Amino acid sequence: MNDNRAGEEGEAPVPIPAATLVVFRHRLAGPPELLVVERSATMAFAGGAIVFPGGRIDPDDHAIAAAHPHNVDEGAARVAAIRETLEESGLAIGFATEPTPEWIASAQPRLHAREPFSALLAEAGLTLDLDVLVPFARWCPAHREARVFDTRFYLASVRDDAPDPVVDDTENISSFWAAAQDVIDAADAGKVKVIFPTRRNLERLALFGSFAEAEAHALDTPIRVVTPWMEEREGEPHLCIPEGLGYPITSEPLRSASTAFRFPR
Repeated sequence: MNDNRAGEEGEAPVPIPAATLVVFRHRLAGPPELLVVERSATMAFAGGAIVFPGGRIDPDDHAIAAAHPHNVDEGAARVAAIRETLEESGLAIGFATEPTPEWIASAQPRLHAREPFSALLAEAGLTLDLDVLVPFARWCPAHREARVFDTRFYLASVRDDAPDPVVDDTENISSFWAAAQDVIDAADAGKVKVIFPTRRNLERLALFGSFAEAEAHALDTPIRVVTPWMEEREGEPHLCIPEGLGYPITSEPLRSASTAFRFPR
């Protein structure tokens, strides 16, 4: 099993496939709210940061995806996004029929205990609707840290009266709904920590006044792997991403860019 660690100098780690779900809610007047979680400061990746729910893709996710018509890697990523969102927030998104509150309450700790998602679904006679998720982006940094994630981002929406999230209180210490611009403003005020990929995606999501707008944009925007790089601009190193992928801001001075990893100078 590859542990994703770089070996000899110059050897790049193998990226870990992962998936993230950006969930929209329209309870309040004004811009839509997004589901975010605050990671525990003790976590090795993005410790203490505000992120969207998500995590690595497991072999069981591939087994579930095999019953769906999507490409197996794409399907497994969607399953992982659904599973991780359920585990981290207690919100059931992407189910063909809505699970009962009792099942959701029991599934969250069982997932945290690493029980197979497939077994939980089969036990309750539940199936997934992977088409509920809308592909939005894919990020994979090119650096030589211990963990590198190849992360697919998806969009989904919940009904206006969706409940508040229930934090798993393990990897995350809080979970809440907030407008994209509100999270950006809180980060600028030093109230929360936001890593570079999350910041760029929040800026992009802040452009939309509804899930419908975000969905239309996502369906009309090409998805290519975003791999940030460093480049000197006006005498100062900047962290950059490609143009033409829907992001309103594509570079930031390295001194202000908060990342979950180091970039070699």
